[in-house]
Order: sequence, then structure tokens, then C-alpha cells
Amino acid sequence: MASKVSAIPAAASDKALAHFSAALEFETDCSDVYHAMADGQQDFVLLDTRSHAYYEQGHVPGALSLPAGKIVASKLQEYPMDTLFVVYCAGPHCNSAHQGAKRLAALGRPVKLMIGGITGWLDEGYALEKGGA
Repeated sequence: MASKVSAIPAAASDKALAHFSAALEFETDCSDVYHAMADGQQDFVLLDTRSHAYYEQGHVPGALSLPAGKIVASKLQEYPMDTLFVVYCAGPHCNSAHQGAKRLAALGRPVKLMIGGITGWLDEGYALEKGGA
């Protein structure tokens, strides 16, 4: 008898390759963000899409506070249209990063989601910064 894991067969390798390759076009992770910033290779703008109050309680160092609902063209004018934005929120239980990514994409901006958000950042052992919105 098959387990619930194997009851539905895994996708063919070519389908799996396409699926996981596509996922990387939409996502990055905390470790990659941390190392790009630490190594001076930050070629993206990191946005915390939670409320300013949550941002002030603790955020990824170097992140800008721009709540998802406030992502509008006028707030992005200083950035060239090809600027890559990386968005995050509290973690897997929060969808403000997805909402922010949707708004950025609707404005024609390149965007990736930092999977894990604050929860993932802390799980990796990285520190948060407090204050300033």
C-alpha cells in the first residue's frame, strides 16, 4: 500500500525541472539576500511590506519600510524601471509580501519574494534591526 507521499506519483523530471526553475524566477531566500548584502553585491532594493509599526519593532537591516497597500508608482519614482525589488513580510503565515509583489508587478517592476520573511531570517540566525521607518 502506498503512503500519502507516494500515492500521487511525482511529476516527470522535465515537468519538475520546469516547475522548480520557474519558482526561482519568483523567489529568493534569506541566505541569498543576506550574503548579497554582506558581500557588497546588493543589486536589489529590499522592501519590508508590513506596517511601519511592525517594521520599527524589528526588520532586516537595510530594508526599507513600504507597506504593501502603499506601493504606488509615485513611491517608486526614484528607482529606474529595471530595479529589482525583493519583498518580505512576517513569514509564511503572512501574505503582505505577496500583495506587495502583486502591486510591484502590476506597475511593471521586477520583483522577487524573499521566502520565509522575518521568520526565515531569524531561523537562519541573522539579526534584526529596530526603529526608523
